[in-house]
Parts: sequence; structure tokens; C-alpha cells
Amino acid sequence: MDLRRLTCFLAVAEELNFSRAAQRLHMSQPPLSQQIRLLEQEMGAQLFERSRRAVALTPAGLLLQDKARQIVELHQQAGELVRMAAHGLAGRLRIAFTASVPLFDEFSTMLRDFRSRHPQVELDLQHMTTGEQIAALTAGQIDIGFMRPSPTFRIPVPIREQTLWRDELKLALPVAHAKAAAGEALALSSLADQPFVLHPAVLGGGLHEHILALCSEAGFVPRITQPARETSTMMALVAAGLGLSIVPSVYERICPPGVVLQPLADAARHSRIALVSMQQAPSPCVQMFWQLLR
Repeated sequence: MDLRRLTCFLAVAEELNFSRAAQRLHMSQPPLSQQIRLLEQEMGAQLFERSRRAVALTPAGLLLQDKARQIVELHQQAGELVRMAAHGLAGRLRIAFTASVPLFDEFSTMLRDFRSRHPQVELDLQHMTTGEQIAALTAGQIDIGFMRPSPTFRIPVPIREQTLWRDELKLALPVAHAKAAAGEALALSSLADQPFVLHPAVLGGGLHEHILALCSEAGFVPRITQPARETSTMMALVAAGLGLSIVPSVYERICPPGVVLQPLADAARHSRIALVSMQQAPSPCVQMFWQLLR
């Protein structure tokens, strides 16, 4: 269906006068009449009742008027969205984040600010580990990542990264544990014989690797008696007395009543959250997101 013919049809349908419709479209009347005849041939139906005194829509014309208006409006909206997307003002931005990231107030602030500046950009948010984010970035499955890389993890060169926030790892103990003294910094080596509740091994580079490296520096390999993918699940199992755990200090905000978070004396306890994307990101929306840091 020719869009120009529909535009001509709508002008005549709204004016109910070929001369006024032609003036509105900045064209002469004969070409306008020809466009209407071609549309009627295409539809296989008469769209207007014509007489010397008046022009009126036929039942078929009335039906087409509503649909034609929708088609023309959708075409205009699509064109506008495409133009906006070309300048990063519309489109879809796929963002991944590790489990602890939403606990930082700054994360929700960044999303809110971006939505305020670019309301036409759809945000597609999903949880991924640090290793999963690296794989998804290089495969073109996400655009932006908020990750927690281990201190020894080297982010691949094609990936752009910037540290956003810092915290540290803390020991999660059941409140009834003998060493659950509020505020006392503990050396991890003193807990080498204890059972641990930790994340299972996944794609590398993140919190799990940081914890294993921390234990290695303390001279032991943790005895993992219960794996748990979610940190909130780990702390619930700690509260149940199934073992100790090591979690980012930001989890103090949602620490369950049966768990105490103790500082670690180990130097390698410090952690960070980094913003990442591909260096040559094709989407203008990615550059718009980075501008939030300026």
C-alpha cells in the first residue's frame, strides 16, 4: 500500500473537497484525483461518492480512513524513533550487573538520571556474574556491565572500564559463633579449619576468585560445605549455622538478624565495582551512558 496515496486519501477524506485537499498537499487537483483512482483500484472498492456539489466517504472509505490514519501515524513515529536512535536518543540499552550492585545507592541514581535524560531509550537489565559479563560483552549480547572484578583479574584490552565504587570483603558469622565479637578485625588464617558457604565456581574473574585468592594468601583452601549462587542465600545459610562466608560490606544493608559481619584484617580484602563496555561500542546509547560520569 503506497503511503503517498494514503496521505492523499486522508487529505480528501478530511476536507471532503478535492480542491482544498490539493491546496493542503501543495499539488494540483488532477494528480490528486489520479492518486485516489489508483488507490481505489488497489483496494478494489470505491472510496468516495462524488457529485458536483459534494464529496462523501463510502462505507469502504470510512473503514479505510481510520486504518490509514493509524498507518501514517505509525510511519511518522517510526521515522522519528529511527532518527532519535541514530543520535543515541532512542533505542535499547542492555545492562548487566553483579548481585551486589543494586545495593549501591549510586546505581539507582545513575539509572534514574539516564531515564530522565533519555526517556525514549529502553533499559534491558539483567543479573550476570563478572565472568558472564565479559563473555556477553565480547559476544555482543550486552552493551554495559557493572562488575566486581577480582584484584588480580585483567579486563581484556577491547573492553573499556572505569572504577565506580569501592568497598571491602567482610566475614559473615552466625551470631552464636565464638568469634562473633562486634567490630573485631579477624585474620582469615585463624578460620582455616571452619566450614564455608560460598558461591560455586563460575566463569572467572569475580567475587568467587577474589575469595579464593584471599584464602590462598591466608595459607589455606576453604572447605566449602554448601555452595550458594546468591549472596543473600549464603547469608541465610550462615544464619542457619551451616558455615561461615565472605561477602562485600555493602551487604550490611540487608544483613539478616542471625548474621554478624566482621572486618577482615587481611590486606587483600578491598574490592571495587567497575563500569565496562566495549571500546568500540556501536550503539550511541552506550556513549550517552558513559557521559553520566562526567
